[in-house]
Amino acid sequence: MKFLAIDTSGKYLSVVAYNEGKAEKLFLDDCAMKHSVVLMDKIGEAFSRAHMSARECDFFAATVGPGSFTGIRIGISAVKGLCFACDVPALAVTSFDCIAYNEEKQKTLALVDAGRGELYACGYQGGEIILPPAILPLSRVKELVSEGFLPLSAEEISFDCKRADPAEGLLSAVLKKAGNIAPASELKAFYMRRSSAEENRR
Repeated sequence: MKFLAIDTSGKYLSVVAYNEGKAEKLFLDDCAMKHSVVLMDKIGEAFSRAHMSARECDFFAATVGPGSFTGIRIGISAVKGLCFACDVPALAVTSFDCIAYNEEKQKTLALVDAGRGELYACGYQGGEIILPPAILPLSRVKELVSEGFLPLSAEEISFDCKRADPAEGLLSAVLKKAGNIAPASELKAFYMRRSSAEENRR
């Protein structure tokens, strides 16, 4: 199996090139507002390190959210372009997957900053979702932690969490979900609320 996966859903950037069991992971911790500038160079670098080309990929994967509205759109557009150019399918993974698959043996609560004092949250156990995605206040997150959920986040947020490795989580999520590939035309963003610009227009 050969694939390229990217995550532009946060301030960071993760790019993973996977070539028959060997993975090359590139990670930039602070890439806010620069995803569109550096993404293609990092994709080229990942391919070079993995000794493969885009044409060899069986599929391309993107993290579809929740997270940065702009970043998510950049990642999906890049993956769709690669899929259409190479005539291969796409795979969608969520930001929650990329966080939770760092700790599959524990009951985890994957958290992403939602702004306004709230958090996007999703609960996992054994790699399966046991608490559907929701927008939660800090008080509810604290209740879930007291009930035994391990809080995980890929970035610093308004709640004390164990930090996940986004690139390792991206690799694990894609390997776990590789059977869910679909036509690139079906790749869509996973938005849990309107963007600030959309809210301000209401």
